[in-house]
Amino acid sequence: MIVSASRRTDIPCYYSRWFINRIKAGSVWVRNPFHPRQISEISLSPQVVDGVVFWSKNPAPLLPLLGQVPYPFYFQFTLTPYGRDLEPGLPEKRQLIDLFWQLSRATSPKQVVWRYDPILISPTYTVAYHLRSFDAMARRLAGAADSCVISFLDSYQKTGRAGRDLGLRAPNRAEIEQLAPAFSETAAACGFALSTCCESVDLSQWGISHGRCVDAGRLAAISGIPLRHLPDRGQRPGCGCCESVDVGVYDSCLNGCRYCYAGGGGQSALRRYERYDEYSPLLCSSLAPGDQVAKREAVSLVDDQLRFF
Repeated sequence: MIVSASRRTDIPCYYSRWFINRIKAGSVWVRNPFHPRQISEISLSPQVVDGVVFWSKNPAPLLPLLGQVPYPFYFQFTLTPYGRDLEPGLPEKRQLIDLFWQLSRATSPKQVVWRYDPILISPTYTVAYHLRSFDAMARRLAGAADSCVISFLDSYQKTGRAGRDLGLRAPNRAEIEQLAPAFSETAAACGFALSTCCESVDLSQWGISHGRCVDAGRLAAISGIPLRHLPDRGQRPGCGCCESVDVGVYDSCLNGCRYCYAGGGGQSALRRYERYDEYSPLLCSSLAPGDQVAKREAVSLVDDQLRFF
């Protein structure tokens, strides 16, 4: 089983101590986001957890705690060129680039994936801006990671009024065809394998592949133990990710990114955060009358047939 921590919120930034406490306790409870009364109890035993994929824009709080993570892991570290108008809760980019390097040195380049994601267009963030920014950031990060993931703003991402007020939109086909070859050339020069996240557009002519953000192969390369790849049928069409169990909660991230699909860090996120208890089995929640807790089967993906070769 691969644990995703988390597509739904920034656990490394805001809830790292909770996650470490759940590892020590040996299990975690997760509410079904579509049926909140249904709670799954999920084992975090090293016997069944094959690895963890951390998702974060500011994993600084987790960095000193990584020695307490008993599984193979890697980070999907989102680092974009946007300002406080779109990412009001994040530190300055220079600080985040330094943090990226700290994380890479504390782990390894294959354990930190750079996400330049999502790519959006506005009067401020033009194609020319992205071309300059990607080149500058790639050169600053060269050697700290071996892969870069890009994606384009999707219609399902609820930018809402903030997005409309700021004129945010997805790049059109012509703009993508300007960005892709330039990004590919820069990525190759800086040592990054470039891939897309959950995109139907084919950019293979520029050497850009369809990626797997939750990647059993990457975890296997980190641990040296072969893992089976089971497609995650719970994700959007075009997603190449391996099946995983997400332990996060929507609308609990305080980063406040204007383009975020998981909850933009408004009052509802603050209310959830006020319920945060680092010792609770549930993140930003507690057991209530009518809740039903059931153990979820957890199975290791270790491929014993390949283990001896």
